[in-house]
Parts: sequence; C-alpha cells; structure tokens
Amino acid sequence: MAPSNELTGRDELTRRQIPSMVLSDGSSSSMTPLPRSDIEKDPAKGAQKRFSVHGNAVVAGGAGTLGLHACDALLEHGLSGLMILDIDPTTSQKEFDDMRSKFPNAKITTLKVDVTDEVAVDSAFNETVDLLGSVDALLCFVGVVGCMETLEMPVSQWRKILDINTTGSFICAQAAARRMVAQGTGGSITFIASISAHRVNFPQPQVGYNVSKAALLTLKNCLAAEWARYGIRTNSISPGYMDTILNEGDGIAEHRRIWASRNPTGRMGGPSELTGAIVLLASSASTYINGTDIVVDGGGIVF
Repeated sequence: MAPSNELTGRDELTRRQIPSMVLSDGSSSSMTPLPRSDIEKDPAKGAQKRFSVHGNAVVAGGAGTLGLHACDALLEHGLSGLMILDIDPTTSQKEFDDMRSKFPNAKITTLKVDVTDEVAVDSAFNETVDLLGSVDALLCFVGVVGCMETLEMPVSQWRKILDINTTGSFICAQAAARRMVAQGTGGSITFIASISAHRVNFPQPQVGYNVSKAALLTLKNCLAAEWARYGIRTNSISPGYMDTILNEGDGIAEHRRIWASRNPTGRMGGPSELTGAIVLLASSASTYINGTDIVVDGGGIVF
C-alpha cells in the first residue's frame, strides 16, 4: 500500500487547475482587427507605406554584422528609435557612429547587457522605455556556436549554448512583451533561428547550437499563440550559412567549400540578403504574419 502522503499528492493533482490560453476574436475592438485594404492612388506612397516600420526597436545581439545590417535597414524604413543590446557594443562603435550620422533624426543608443541575466535585461528594457518612450519591436540575434564531437562535449558547454541562445532569447522576448502589453499597442518579435533548427549541419558537429535554435522555433510558435490577443506577432528567420567574420579563415576553408557545394545557389549568403525578411516582419506589411519561420538560405533546405 502506498504511503498516505503519496495518496494526498495524487488527490491534489486531480484537483489542480491550469490556466487556459485566450485567443483574439479578431473583432474591431480587439488587438488584431482587420486592416483597411484600400489601394493607394499614389504608387510611390503606397510602396512606402507597405513596408513602413514605426516606433522603436530593441535589437539584442545587434553589434554583430547581421545585427548591424538589420538595424540599418529598419532605420531606412522609418524606425524612430533604436536600442542595441550586446555583451560588448564597443566592438562596433565606429559603425554605430556612422549610423547616427546617416540617421540624424533617429535616436540610437546602446547598452552592455548579458541576455542570460533577467534582472539586467529587465533594467535595460526599463531604460529603453525611459529613453525612447516605447518598445514596439524586438529582434533577437543573440547566439553562440560551439563545434565539437558530442562524445567529447562538456555538459557546461551544452548548458552555456542553450542558456544564451534559447533562454536569453526567451528572457528578452518576455521583457519586450511585458512592455508591449502595458503600452497596449502590440508589437513585433523576431527570433533569428537558423537552418540548423531544421536539419543536422554537415560536416561540422554542433549539437548544442542545433538544439538551441530548434527550440526557438517552438518558442516562437508558443508565443505567437499566447500573445496574439495583445497584438504581438512572434516570428522567426532561419538564415543559412552567411558570409561573415564568424565563417572566415583558412581553418574552415574546406567547410566553406562543402557548404557552398551543397547549396543550389552555389554560395553562402551576404548580410544584406537577410534584411528583406527583417524589414518585412517588423513592418506594416506583416499584420497577418504570426508564428512563421522564414528560411533565407539560397535553397539549401530543399536538400
């Protein structure tokens, strides 16, 4: 016979209550109303409005090459304010200065933040609201790799990769969504996942990275379902191999050759080739895009 305390535990389990997800009803009074679908008479004005980006964005991990290109593109499409969070934003100080010169009417600022520290992230979002007035979009570029045979991989490395790539993205998304809900204005959240979320990379073993990015796809789905009623759209982008400093060097020349040879386009991607998807998901053109992953990899996923 089982001890009485176990029976009590089971009894409590059967009486538990769990919260229920609430979806938007899509009515005109909801946060997801049907927009007007008028055809603009002025073609230039129509094109400009279609991909316009409004308000302020937080770009986590924005000091890297992909993040910098994304920030520039968002500002080109009308972003008013930009907060760049990074573990070391000083590495791109010149690029930030150039960005401020190019967009003198935009407020562009940076903060040194460890995205795995929820207290620091919360403080950074408070400062963002104080400086910019609101948080209307979040883009999460945060991520570390780590190529190693799985049999030899320390558990500490596994934990670090998931803590930064997956948990760090969750912490940023939760902080952004809390501000968006409080504002009552909705917003856009975009995770930068990877083709590694869809398939096993070859030839390099990188199980921790692959799992951390695959987890982002499910995280994106869950948040898209839960937060739509607040007018928050949550999507992701899965880039293929991008030709940045992280993929340079003689030591990986053979890997680069293999990556290109297994891609229908025959090459790696350029940072600017990611910006179209970035702008789309943050813009007024994506009001009905929620829970989507956009693969930008030159067709590599077809294999």
